[in-house]
Amino acid sequence: MKISSTSLSGVYLITPPRFGDHRGFFSESWNKSKLEAEGLVLPEFVQDNHSLSREVGTVRGLHFQSPPHAQGKLVRCGRGRIFDVAVDVRAGSDTYGQWVGEELSFENGKQLWIPAGFLHGFMTLEPDSEIVYKCTDHYAPECDGSVKWDSCGIDWPLDGITPVISEKDEKAQNFAEFETPFTKDAL
Repeated sequence: MKISSTSLSGVYLITPPRFGDHRGFFSESWNKSKLEAEGLVLPEFVQDNHSLSREVGTVRGLHFQSPPHAQGKLVRCGRGRIFDVAVDVRAGSDTYGQWVGEELSFENGKQLWIPAGFLHGFMTLEPDSEIVYKCTDHYAPECDGSVKWDSCGIDWPLDGITPVISEKDEKAQNFAEFETPFTKDAL
């Protein structure tokens, strides 16, 4: 597995190898021992999620789950193409408020590891995009939170795209009003 660091400490781009022939391909999308052999030790995953977004420009996020049920996520695109983002919200972090975005697609097979202490969101770049992700804690509605998708200075690839936003995400708090529940050592 190829592991690449990003501009945000703790956030990694992981690209599993694919082995293909005329029938298609095979890929191990998750292999704990291979990642650990490369020096990346991730927390235990306890839940897998799968979502479908039908329209191009569907934005989901920016979401987080606060302690004591904070979640790290390993995100990949099972079909289609998305722009996936993480925003550092760890109080005291040198990169607090900074973001990183990566294009994840069925074609490129890339995955983004987003630890607890980061906001997460994505925008679909193709119709009928499916997002599959592993979580390090179970969903806990009492810890669920969100920050408005366009309040963090993210350079969303909106050229010719009208965003499709849920009512919940449209009503989320602005980043300027956000009081983080995460500390610098949240990783």
